[in-house]
Amino acid sequence: MKRFLSLGLGAICLTVWTAGAGAAGTLDEVRARGHLKCGINTGLVGFAAPDDKGVWRGFDVDFCRAVAAALFGDANRVKYKNLTGKTRFTSLRSREIDLLSRNATWTFSRDADLQLTFAGVNYYDGQGFMVPKKLGVKSARDLGGASVCIQTGTTTELNLADYFRVHKMTYKAVPIETASEALSNYLAGRCDVYTTDASGLAATRAATENPDNHIVLPEIISKEPLGPVVRQGDDQWADVVRWTLNALIAAEEFGVTSANANRMAAEATNPEVRRLLGTEELQGRAALGLSPGWAVSVITEVGNFGEIFERNLGKKTSLGLARGLNAQWKNGGLMYAPPFR
Repeated sequence: MKRFLSLGLGAICLTVWTAGAGAAGTLDEVRARGHLKCGINTGLVGFAAPDDKGVWRGFDVDFCRAVAAALFGDANRVKYKNLTGKTRFTSLRSREIDLLSRNATWTFSRDADLQLTFAGVNYYDGQGFMVPKKLGVKSARDLGGASVCIQTGTTTELNLADYFRVHKMTYKAVPIETASEALSNYLAGRCDVYTTDASGLAATRAATENPDNHIVLPEIISKEPLGPVVRQGDDQWADVVRWTLNALIAAEEFGVTSANANRMAAEATNPEVRRLLGTEELQGRAALGLSPGWAVSVITEVGNFGEIFERNLGKKTSLGLARGLNAQWKNGGLMYAPPFR
C-alpha cells in the first residue's frame, strides 16, 4: 500500500483507468453474453451468403465461427449482423458487433483516423474490373467515358478515381451499396463496368446466369489486404482474434486438419505443434482466457486456413479461385503465422 501511494496521483489515475478498461473489455462482454456478435457482408458468394436453408456460409463467416470455437469450444455460438460498406465501421465502433469479418481493407486512415485495429490479413486481394464480353473491351485502359458501378464508402471508390485521374480518363459513377445491388444494376445495363476486389468480381460473375458472358479484365489496380477488424484500445480482445487467425494459418503449415487435430494433439513430436494444440504449455495463453485445447476446437470445428479457403473459394467452388498470394509462404505465397512459442 505504501509503495502504491508513493507513486503519486498520476499512477493512481493510470491504475483506475486500466482497471476500468479491463472491466469493460470485449472478451468479458462476449463471455458473459454467451455468444459472439459478428459483422458480415449483406451477401457475397464465397465470403458471406445464406445457403438453401438460410444458414450463412462463407470464408468470412467461417472466421467468425473460428473465433467462437476458440472462446466457447462451439463454432455455432455466433449471431451475425449484415453490414454494408457504409455501416460496417460505424457498427463496430458503436459496439453493435464485437468483430467485423467483412472484406475490409487495412489502410493507414482506417488504422489511425478511424481508430480501428486490424488483427491481420486473411486474404490478399486487389481491385479489378468486370465487363460484358459483348462490349469487346480487352483492357481497363479502354474504359474512358464508361459508366461504372461502384460501392460507396469503400477504398474501391477512391482507387477508381485515382486510376482514371492518372490515366487521364473520365467515367460516370453509378453508386451502389451492396453486391446484390451492383449485380442487378450491372445486368440491367445501368453501368458498363463493375469494379471491386477481384475476389468480389469472381463471386459476382459466378452469381450470373451465364458467367461466360462476362470477363474480368487483366489489370489489378490496387493492393487490398483484407482482414478481421476490432475496436482500437482493447488489446486482449485483439490478441484473441489475431491468434485465432494465426492458429488457422499455422495449422495448415504443419498439416493439422479438422480430421487429424485430436490425434496430432496426442501424438505430435514437433514442439511448436504441441504448443499450438495445447499438449505443451504456451506462455501467455491463460492471459487471453483461452483453454489449453482452444486451437484444437478451432481446427476440428472449422478446419485450417487451407480447408476454409478451398471449401468457400477454391477451384472446386463456383468462384474457382487459385491460392495465388494467399498460398502458404513455403508454396510461394504470403501466408505465414508468427511462431507459437
